[in-house]
Amino acid sequence: MKNKFSLILFVISVLYIPALYAQENTLDSLIQRAVSVSPEIKMLERKFDAAEDKVPQVSNLPDPMLTLGLMNLPTNSFSFTQEPMTGKVVGLSQAIPFPGKLGAMEKVTAKDADIVKQEINDQKNNVIKNVKKDYYELTFTRKAIDIAKETKLLLNNILDVVKTKYTVSQTSQQNLIKVELEITNINDKITELKGKETAQLAALNSILLLPADSQIKTDDKINPQFLDLSKIELDSIARANRPFLKGLDIAKEKAGLMQDAAKYDYYPNFNIAFQYSFRDHIAKTNTPLDNFFSAVIGISLPLNYGGKVDAKVEEADAMENMYKEQYAASMQKLNTNFSSSVAKLNTIKDRVKLINEGLLPQAKQNLTTALASYQVGEVDFINVID
Repeated sequence: MKNKFSLILFVISVLYIPALYAQENTLDSLIQRAVSVSPEIKMLERKFDAAEDKVPQVSNLPDPMLTLGLMNLPTNSFSFTQEPMTGKVVGLSQAIPFPGKLGAMEKVTAKDADIVKQEINDQKNNVIKNVKKDYYELTFTRKAIDIAKETKLLLNNILDVVKTKYTVSQTSQQNLIKVELEITNINDKITELKGKETAQLAALNSILLLPADSQIKTDDKINPQFLDLSKIELDSIARANRPFLKGLDIAKEKAGLMQDAAKYDYYPNFNIAFQYSFRDHIAKTNTPLDNFFSAVIGISLPLNYGGKVDAKVEEADAMENMYKEQYAASMQKLNTNFSSSVAKLNTIKDRVKLINEGLLPQAKQNLTTALASYQVGEVDFINVID
């Protein structure tokens, strides 16, 4: 009974929640959902967790080594009581890098997590951009459908006028057929736009991880807001806020830290070992033997065979210069895009003003005048259609 009740609740949630979502969604809520469900962002978040987990792996001492052994065991009898030098050995050793090396490695590895964090922010920006792009394209298509329907209604009104004039032989059958053809064309246009709307809705729902036919309400009244930004201002904003550029800066810092960490290979590492030997009595004389304790310090010799340490330092330096040049190349590309975008925005701004203040009022006035003049026979029908 409990399972059936749970199943009913699940079915209700599946049916009700999408409907509620369709009624209440706004662009901000769509963006919030897209960011929260994005598989790419979740993947990068797991990558960030993995990068953080690498820090303690390189910033702590290696595990100590426990050794167990036999020392000076005679092979003729394998007896522990035959020779005084025979003993059972327990040892413990610990490798210790040169002071400061672990801290340097920790700083290098920590930068990986910082880089992935910027990758997450950059991916969030991409998701937001894609949601906005698909949302406004869907809004545009729906507005185009509404305008096409208004045009169809207007053509139907014109058709009524043409039919009235045709019944009294004041217009030709060709004009009647022309209007009907225009209505057919606009119906075809509406069908094409509806197909486009379905595809755009499916594309937006795919970003939101919703069923392709889930309904998304769009704002019918969108007033474009123009920002007066110059290329120089955009350059400054990008340097301060663009996650991709911040990631390159961090990668360059990491390369510098790698160079510092590599220089520690010029210095020796250490190994401290302790041994304790347990000795038995001598069987022949029944003489007891003392145990032995030993302590050893090992020091590695950084001979830099083949210039391997030099190469490691030079590699880090080359990577630092590479990221520096990549940053410059990215800014060069962005500046090119900024110039193009500023020009396009200014063009759009001028066109919006021209359409709102000039073309649209003139077109409406022209249509009203043409239709009124046609009704009294002052202009030809083709002028009305135009």
